[in-house]
Amino acid sequence: MLSRTADCLYWMARYTERAENTARMLDVNHQTSLLPQPAEFLEQSWKKLLTISKLEEAFLEKYDVVNRENVLDFMIYETSNPSSIVSCLFSARENARVIRGRITSEAWETQNTTWLELQHILDARNQSDPSRLLEWVKHRCHLFRGVMHGTMLKNEAFYFMNVGTLLERADNTARILETKYEVQADITTLNTNNDSKEGAEGNFFDFYHWAALLRSVSAFEIYRQIYSDQVTPKQVAQLLIFNKQMPRSLVCCVNELIPLISEVKNQQSKEIERLLGKLKASLDYSDIDEVFTQGLEEFIEEFLERINHIADEFSNAYLIPLAVA
Repeated sequence: MLSRTADCLYWMARYTERAENTARMLDVNHQTSLLPQPAEFLEQSWKKLLTISKLEEAFLEKYDVVNRENVLDFMIYETSNPSSIVSCLFSARENARVIRGRITSEAWETQNTTWLELQHILDARNQSDPSRLLEWVKHRCHLFRGVMHGTMLKNEAFYFMNVGTLLERADNTARILETKYEVQADITTLNTNNDSKEGAEGNFFDFYHWAALLRSVSAFEIYRQIYSDQVTPKQVAQLLIFNKQMPRSLVCCVNELIPLISEVKNQQSKEIERLLGKLKASLDYSDIDEVFTQGLEEFIEEFLERINHIADEFSNAYLIPLAVA
């Protein structure tokens, strides 16, 4: 397969996954921001959302205040932000257009219709409800993934799309977990330092904080099925890192990547297989107690460094080099 074709397939899937992940995070943050809570929690939650995508500097170049309205505008509509939902859906559609002959007509029509419908939404953006828009984005991304799995041959094109999806998903889950855990540390500090009434408010918000994290990766109901007791940081981390049946867990993403790389093996892929094998082994032979002893933030930083190195090696082996992802 030509590098240009592989590149478009990979980034079409990756941008679609990024649009969905951004919609998930924004929707949960928006819903949580409507709950009664201390002002410092509210501001921090929107700042941390920008931190997940490493967009603080770009945001502050365009806006003076970090608040719900500005962050939603920047992360949904701002075309100068390459990770905004509009930018991601545009890039996904453009990549699909270039390689229409390598995907099914149903897959192309799904991407194209999403972009055309988005134009009508943009025309009425001032009247639109953010939650309805974000639900629509998630639905369209789910639809594309279902069409992809239901209509495409399980060949190289399909494998490249899945690699892009899984690398983006693993990166996103790790960033959400790290950033939300930092917010949790702020909540714990407030509960410790404040009086009983404020502490009770912090405890109230603490539950919704972790529930919001789980909902952002469609894991709240899964958590309830596995753990029937209280939502705790340690069990949330265990689910999102080590549960092999959880579709968005780190170990699940890594396990699914390994056979995909084998399917598109070439002379340059040996290093990618080695790196993935080492990452899988480190996850297989770790447990949640070891992670918390090491420090969750340090563990996630190491995982992000390794998974992004794997993505760089994959790009070097198969794709057209890009200055900006």
